[in-house]
Amino acid sequence: MTTGLWTILLLVGSNLFMTFAWYGHLKFGDRPLWLVIAVSWGIAFFEYCLQVPANRIGYHVFTAGQLKTIQEVVTLLVFAGFSVLYLGEALTWRHLGAFTCLVGAVLFMFADKL
Repeated sequence: MTTGLWTILLLVGSNLFMTFAWYGHLKFGDRPLWLVIAVSWGIAFFEYCLQVPANRIGYHVFTAGQLKTIQEVVTLLVFAGFSVLYLGEALTWRHLGAFTCLVGAVLFMFADKL
């Protein structure tokens, strides 16, 4: 498996953890805030265990700006799935618009590789 693919897979995994850390508690509004903060911090630990290696490995083939752009695209895709599957929210034209803007960002960041 290539370094770039490993990087992307690690970023997807880290983003799954972070999305749950940041938004998973929204279904548990009756729980004390201190508890959801503690649980979120525990989940975020695993996000860092994937995020840091992804950036370290990926920096051998991508620039820092390219890594961040990949992360933002992964973030939007993971969050869209999370919104629909976990929170039960519908995707709208705004999600498509945001994703379209990120595709533009990808084109700018990777223009030298096209």
